[in-house]
Amino acid sequence: MEQKIPLAERMRPKRIEDIAGQEHLTGTTGALRLMMKNKQIPSLLLWGPPGVGKTTIAEVLASELKMPFHTLSAISSGVKDVREVIKKAKDAGLFGKGSPLLFIDEIHRFSKSQQDSLLGAVERGIITLIGATTENPSFEVIPALLSRCQVYVLEPLTKDDLIRLVDRALTEDSVLTKKNITVKEYDALLKISGGDARKLLNTLELIVYSFPSEPDITITNEAVENTVKNNLPKYDKTGEMHYDIVSAFIKSIRGSDPNAAVYYLARMIAGGEDPKFIARRLIIAASEDIGLANPTALIMANTTFEAVKNIGYPECEIILSQCAVYLATSPKSNASYTAIKDARKFVAETGDLPVPLHLRNAPTRLMKELNYGKSYKYAHDFENNFVHQEFLPEEIAESKFYEPGKNAREHKIREHLQRLWRKKYKY
Repeated sequence: MEQKIPLAERMRPKRIEDIAGQEHLTGTTGALRLMMKNKQIPSLLLWGPPGVGKTTIAEVLASELKMPFHTLSAISSGVKDVREVIKKAKDAGLFGKGSPLLFIDEIHRFSKSQQDSLLGAVERGIITLIGATTENPSFEVIPALLSRCQVYVLEPLTKDDLIRLVDRALTEDSVLTKKNITVKEYDALLKISGGDARKLLNTLELIVYSFPSEPDITITNEAVENTVKNNLPKYDKTGEMHYDIVSAFIKSIRGSDPNAAVYYLARMIAGGEDPKFIARRLIIAASEDIGLANPTALIMANTTFEAVKNIGYPECEIILSQCAVYLATSPKSNASYTAIKDARKFVAETGDLPVPLHLRNAPTRLMKELNYGKSYKYAHDFENNFVHQEFLPEEIAESKFYEPGKNAREHKIREHLQRLWRKKYKY
């Protein structure tokens, strides 16, 4: 019987100490660990990629706090199911059993009316909600529900986390320990998993089952690739190939291949992918990979998102295709993306440097007496709406983060900046 249960389920942690990664939440000073210690847990939204422990965290919290546990999947549940769980929770409360924990997987797939049906029960404490999502809750969870929940971000599992999961399964699982299994190479296993612990463990089990009569099994990259190649899953919008396909889609756009972009778009559509998910990725690509090489790309992508929301399938596939082809055939630049990444890194290293006095706001008399805003030069008072002055903190006055890309539009930007800032920067 145990062998029929997938390895990932057999190895699901029962204690918070055994959860892989997420030290910032489950470690000794982590927010979830402290909540558990204080036996108080608010309604939560757990946001992170597939297979990093969202369901496990919900189950462990319910178990450790001895809370009645109910679970719904947003894919297969409706308002009626939600109301039935809430009714059960109310009835249980009459007999002093306490507030149950309701776990909703893929809560971002709930419609507005489905999310609305949760509000009263969450607000009155009839249920404690834990919602799991791979999508940004700011976009996919209604504001009223979002305001009633704490949002916690789960990090992708590291290479070391994933290797430890494999080694633990080989030494602790009652099925796998019956064989003498050696992992000689991990790379292929980790690559195929894409950081998804569930996929990693189930792939490991698939490899082991491909040697049914052999007591001694050596797992190599070649063995993994040969086995998985013949057992590739179909596109699964709930996880398995979801991120592989969208990654190929974005990289095809970045690589200026409209044919590949449309192919992967078709794969996602055929798999029933949420069109808003695709449209959001197009918006990100328009800024990250095209940027100022063609600013119209961002306008096109944002318009696509609005059109997709209003129209839906099947007609919105035409709009998605038009935008994907437009972005793929557009000139490319990641200069804005690189600029903010470099600036963020610089801020992390240099801390909160003081804003130069001449740039500070001076709404009070005291601030004016302290020279806030003094000597600031209003650009529009000067020829060509420009005058030399320092805008960065003194400690980093020579820093440059934006380097125009090598394309026609940013070549003009480069020339413009060179004319303005030739005394300070070299573009």
